[in-house]
Amino acid sequence: MSLFYRALRGLLFVIGFVAGLVGITVAFFARYMISPPRQRLWATPADAGLNYEKIEFPARDSYRLSGWFIPAKAEKRPTIILLHGWPWNRLGNAADDALSDISGSAPVDFLRLAFTLHHAGYHLLMFDLRNHGESMTAAPVTFGLLESNDLLGALDYLSGRDDVDQARIGAMGFSMGANTVLYSLPYTKRIRAAVLVQPTSVRPFARRFAYDLLGPLSKLVLPLVDLIYTAFYGLHLGAIEPLLAAAGAGETPILYVQGKGDRWGSLHNVQQMVAVTPGAVEPLFVESVHRFGGYQYLIDNPRPALQFFREQLA
Repeated sequence: MSLFYRALRGLLFVIGFVAGLVGITVAFFARYMISPPRQRLWATPADAGLNYEKIEFPARDSYRLSGWFIPAKAEKRPTIILLHGWPWNRLGNAADDALSDISGSAPVDFLRLAFTLHHAGYHLLMFDLRNHGESMTAAPVTFGLLESNDLLGALDYLSGRDDVDQARIGAMGFSMGANTVLYSLPYTKRIRAAVLVQPTSVRPFARRFAYDLLGPLSKLVLPLVDLIYTAFYGLHLGAIEPLLAAAGAGETPILYVQGKGDRWGSLHNVQQMVAVTPGAVEPLFVESVHRFGGYQYLIDNPRPALQFFREQLA
């Protein structure tokens, strides 16, 4: 065999290998974004010494959602709704899978936060957003856009409880959960205050997330993932823009929290949200390691959130 044909065969092998690698990577990320593997519940509020009720309720568009209601020690108390990120569940993030090891994800423990809020006198509603935990499948994940129906359904559920002070309901959302709050606020005035931890526009997040994991290969992979997402669901990732929803959030007071060391989200992106949010208060831009340091900040230092809710839900 001539040198030319050996070189050609070697080149074709390399091209085939790269194409196969890209194809596998695209399939994995498309699947992860559309319908991520579910994290099983690894604890209950009882493990933190909290009484709770298992609940189910419909989203505004009828999908069944599962969660817990943790009652305060007295009735007619204000309520905080906790909303998790992608691809977590109502307990937070276990960070015990292979992708977490590769990406540097860290555990996020909502039970610690629930314990703190409960002992500050709040009822708590913790539930799994669609496509997560024990709630129904309703692919694709839309990173807050359609998940807003879940939060609106949670508000409908709370309206049927006599022990909830209906005039004092707050929300605390992390990442996709924060986006969910932003997409819900134009459709309800029942959320009287919200703490939003690291909300993000989806396209810059996807770009930074993919580059952090894949390096230059991400420039091949991400457009193909977006193409698959759009082909199946008619929605571009770039169309999921909570920045636009923030401008329609009304006068609801919002405390934004963003870590400065976030490799996936963007401090500038959150600054833009603050600038267009009518009810935004002075944001918290905190020192952090990776994106998960920003999530962990309020779990380790809940005082700013407690003070904010104390003032806004008085």
